[in-house]
Amino acid sequence: MKKNFALIGASGYIAPRHMKAIKETGNELVVAYDPYDGIGIMDSNFPQADFFTELERFEDFLTQYKRENSLDYISIASPNYLHKSHIRLALQSGADAICEKPLVLNPADIDELKVVEKETGKKVYNILQLRLHPSIIELKEKVSKELKNNPNKMYDIDLTYLTSRGKWYFESWKGKQEKSGGIASNIGVHFYDMLCWIFGDVEENIVHIKTADTNAGYFKLKNATVRWFLSVNYDYIPEEIKASGMRTYRSITVNGDEIEFSGGFTDLHTKSYEHILNGGGFGLDEAYGSIKTVSAIRNMPAVGLQGEYHPFCKKVNI
Repeated sequence: MKKNFALIGASGYIAPRHMKAIKETGNELVVAYDPYDGIGIMDSNFPQADFFTELERFEDFLTQYKRENSLDYISIASPNYLHKSHIRLALQSGADAICEKPLVLNPADIDELKVVEKETGKKVYNILQLRLHPSIIELKEKVSKELKNNPNKMYDIDLTYLTSRGKWYFESWKGKQEKSGGIASNIGVHFYDMLCWIFGDVEENIVHIKTADTNAGYFKLKNATVRWFLSVNYDYIPEEIKASGMRTYRSITVNGDEIEFSGGFTDLHTKSYEHILNGGGFGLDEAYGSIKTVSAIRNMPAVGLQGEYHPFCKKVNI
């Protein structure tokens, strides 16, 4: 049976993937909201959907719509610092919420949303798309088998994620820590979630570098040590990647072996929606660990190049 969706944050980078997912799962977008009004992408997806640039008018539409219809889900692709408010709006409007990562900026926000879930009887789902990536699922199955035979086994992991951004990034909400949560929250949270999902909770957390465009550090997980490096600075991309014309570089090595997961990202939102619509989905409890981790990173000082730091740290002038 076709489900009815609303979308908050229709003009952002990730919004087209949500529209595509709603469309490809055979459902209907009935209304969208965004303060910015240049959203031609809607014409190729849901041209008949109502659209508002003022939150008050959007809320009024929701109130009137649910008197005669069923609004099943509100998808949220707004700036990170607004997620909690928009999730609350979704639940109080009688819809389940499907929210982009990071779900919220602080663990206490999750506790607040649990209360709203209980009050409304509605559910919050977080897009944790790497848990649905075939290569990551394969890695989890392999590690689970090995840990069954040797529960104390430790893995050595290097995580490197470079996604180049121009000067616009630092003028936008994404470049403002109070709005995005910073580099680790904005581009790293789903990688941390994935690693903890496979290798266990964070037991030790050290930050080596914390600048406007780069974060790097070290985790000790239950069954792994992780050196991680995240940046939006093009200069740190390996020369061979630059030579190919690419502006993004992802790498995860486990005990020296590269995990190939560069492809398949564009379909993961549709898989996430299918998972939710089929009775699955990742809720507030699943989001808690990674949000706790990025919140800690945001609030701890960087120690500099000491201890087990990622080799890319030497590229950074600090």
